[in-house]
Amino acid sequence: MSEITEAAVIPDSKLARAITEYIRDTETDLLFNHSSRVYQFGTMAGVRRGLTFDRELLYAGAMFHDIGLMPGHGSQHERFEVDGAHAARDFLRSHGISEADAYTVWTAIALHTTPGVPQHMHPVVALVTAGVEMDVLGLTYDEYSDAEREAVVKAFPRTPHFKEDIIQAFYDGIKHRPDTTFGNVKADVIADKEPHFHRGNFCSVIRNSHWHG
Repeated sequence: MSEITEAAVIPDSKLARAITEYIRDTETDLLFNHSSRVYQFGTMAGVRRGLTFDRELLYAGAMFHDIGLMPGHGSQHERFEVDGAHAARDFLRSHGISEADAYTVWTAIALHTTPGVPQHMHPVVALVTAGVEMDVLGLTYDEYSDAEREAVVKAFPRTPHFKEDIIQAFYDGIKHRPDTTFGNVKADVIADKEPHFHRGNFCSVIRNSHWHG
């Protein structure tokens, strides 16, 4: 593995081991491996950008970022990102992590599908999104060498049809609460799976408010 990839090794700590065990027992293999790749790609991005960041907190953010898609961890009326943020914060609090650090992880997860904002925030917030954007969207694919990508995928394999599999996983986790996708990218997932879906319209909300004029 390359030097940068070695820098992305999962922390060997009690907290990281507890996170691994919990997510392994809670999520599907698809989401567990995806989340693990998000951590590694996010860490490599942080090293490349010269950022100083807490690897345990980044690991928590990466591993919990999709837990809100899982049965038993998703609410009826909150965005799945917020459900995941709540789960991570509760987990970290139960392991003695400070409120400030737990809130940093909460923010990283809550904003990981909000383009254009996280990169200007705390490194942990920025790097969870960086990892997601690489593994799901491939936005920074060419910034990683073949050796780096291959090492990550060898450790945490992508399914043969990962692109469609992850879209399906998104849909399965949010289809019962389509209203929570208003104003965020997950509305595209509902529209892709349900051609007759009518997404919320921001301008309509303004025009239909109780205000006059």
